Order: sequence, then C-alpha cells, then structure tokens
Amino acid sequence: MNARGDYGRLRSAAHGRGGISLVARASGVSRRAIAVGLAELQKKPDRSQRTRLPIRQKGGGRKKASLKDPDLLLDLEKLLEPVTRGDPQSPLRWTCKSVRNLADELRAQGHQVSPMLVAELLHEQKYSLQANRKTKEGSSHPDRHAQFAYINAQATKFLKSGQPAISVDTKKKEQVGDYKNGGREWRPKGQPEPVQVHDFAKQKDAPYGVYDLGQNAGWVSVGTDQDTSACAVESIRRWWNMMGRETYPGASHLLITADSGGSNGSRVRLWKLELQKLADETGLEISVCHFPPGTSKWNKIEHRLFSCITKNWRGKPLVSHEVIVNLIAATTTRTGLRVQSQLDTGTYPKGIKVGKQEFAAIQLRTDTFHGEWNYTITPLS
Repeated sequence: MNARGDYGRLRSAAHGRGGISLVARASGVSRRAIAVGLAELQKKPDRSQRTRLPIRQKGGGRKKASLKDPDLLLDLEKLLEPVTRGDPQSPLRWTCKSVRNLADELRAQGHQVSPMLVAELLHEQKYSLQANRKTKEGSSHPDRHAQFAYINAQATKFLKSGQPAISVDTKKKEQVGDYKNGGREWRPKGQPEPVQVHDFAKQKDAPYGVYDLGQNAGWVSVGTDQDTSACAVESIRRWWNMMGRETYPGASHLLITADSGGSNGSRVRLWKLELQKLADETGLEISVCHFPPGTSKWNKIEHRLFSCITKNWRGKPLVSHEVIVNLIAATTTRTGLRVQSQLDTGTYPKGIKVGKQEFAAIQLRTDTFHGEWNYTITPLS
C-alpha cells in the first residue's frame, strides 16, 4: 500500500459503515485497495512490532512507472515540446495539452498511463500550469533609448523653467451599463453585485487623459463619441482652461508627450492641425515628443493616472456616464494625485481629411533629432 492508500484506509475505518465507498469517491483509491488495508488493520499485531500499523519497508511497493517504462518521460517531453523535439504533425500540436489528452496520446504510443499518472510525472519534472506573459514589444527602433533620453531632457527643461509638461493618451473604451467590471471589492458575504451575463453594451465611453508631470494632477474628458484627434485636442483644451491656466499663469510654452499611434499619432495630420488651432487660441508654443512605436507602456500617464483609475473602480459596474465621471474624479493616491473629470458630449466624426494646403499652413518646426517624433507648433498671430 502506498501513502495515499494508508490514509484512505484510516479514514474509512473512522467513518464506519459505508466508509469504504465514501473514501474511494473522495480519494480516487480503489475500494479493493481500501478493503485490503482495513483487513491489515484488523490483524493482530506482532509482538515484535512497536505499532499495529503496517509499515512499508524501504524499497517496498511497486516500481515507478518511469522505471518500468524508460521511454515514458522522453515521449512525454516530446509531446510538450512538439516543435523543437517531437513530431510537428502530432495531434497535440493543435489541441489543449490537458493531462487527459496527454494520456490518450501516450497510450496511443503504447504506454500504460492514466491522467493521474501523467499529472504526477509533470509535477516531478517541475512542470506547472502557465499563463501567457506579455514581454515581446515587437521590433525595437535603434534610437529607442536615445528618444527616451531626449523626452526626459525636454521634460526636465520645461519643468525647471516653470513651463507645463503633460503626458496624454486615450484610456481603453469602457462599456456603459450594468456589466461586469474586473476586480473585487468588499461586500456582504454571498451578496455579489448582480450584472448582465453578456457584455454587449450599445454605449461605450472613451476617456482621454491629461497628466501634469510637474503637479501630479490629472484631467480626464469622458467622450461619448468617436476617439479622434479633434476629441484628443479638445481634452487638452479643457485641461488648460480648467486646470493648466490657473496653475501656470505665466506660461508661454507647453510640452506634450504622447504615443506614436492613435488619435495623437505622430503621422496624423488632423492632430497637428488641431494643435495649431489650440496654439492660436492660447498663445502657447506647443512642443510635442512622441514615444517610439511599441513603447506606449512607458508613457507616464499609463502608470501615474490610468492604473490608479482602474484600481479605484474595480468591481464597480459603470452603469452611467455620471458614475464613470465621479469614479474618475474620486481617484487619489498616497502620493497626492488629484484628478478632475468632465463629460464630453461633443460629436467628433471620423474620416476628416486635411489637404496639402491646409497642412502646409501649420507653423510646424521639426527638431534636429528625429523631427518625425519631435516638433513644435507656434501660434500664427
């Protein structure tokens, strides 16, 4: 008897009548093995033994399956790595590698195994269930780190001179309604928040954020229409009118750090045209630094503002526009983050084209270092 069988027979003896069936169902040990164990327990103890429990001697019991079948482990590892070490045409190449499927494939190769035995072998070989991990960022631009250093130098220069420097981006669209929201919050036991089974919201809000690098303060416009460049610049305009103008009364320049794609992409003409309009309205000289492609997670707004918003509303269904705005505005951190939010019900149609003449009229000055990423737009007047 093995250790599992020893435990099973003890439990069945403790349960009395019906205990064998009960323990067999709970442990997976056969009824016959448990019955044999009980018979061993009922035998009179030998006076030479100090205990009445039968003790397996060293080396006793059945040999391990891997010892009786030397090729078992090798074939199992081939199934787990079909591309590098096994047959690329193996059926498991395209199916879930569950212990049951692995056992079926091993039996087809002539091995006598069960799903339970496969699970034990996997644990012995230091295998465990693993989820995917996001680590690949795609192709890396040769000047990626140099651009990071350039952005940092620009932000440092602006902040030292008392000029505003902001990080901008669009948060992922949020479904409006009584739909499941990731995360958990404290509630009375057995009373989870009821939400709809299917997540097919007709209305989705697009929060566009502005994070002030120098003040640890954020602004989020919750748009109800399309996420376009006009919507992005309108959010920056609202931040300036509601927060920036008062914080930087003597400002003459503004630095914006942004991703290279999306509504604030480095190649989007409408983005630059709308910034020109903003520069004309505010009188600010607007400098823009884009992060290299594939490096959006390094944008400070992601981990200084958006992640904090997500933590604040975890487990709370976003049932209305007002709930979204209030939850964003209530976001705080121990480092003193302050956030303001406002609903933007404006319409921002897609597909607006900016002609060559209209684009040529923009007062755009590119920097000597990667002018496609770093440029300045000056007011026309």
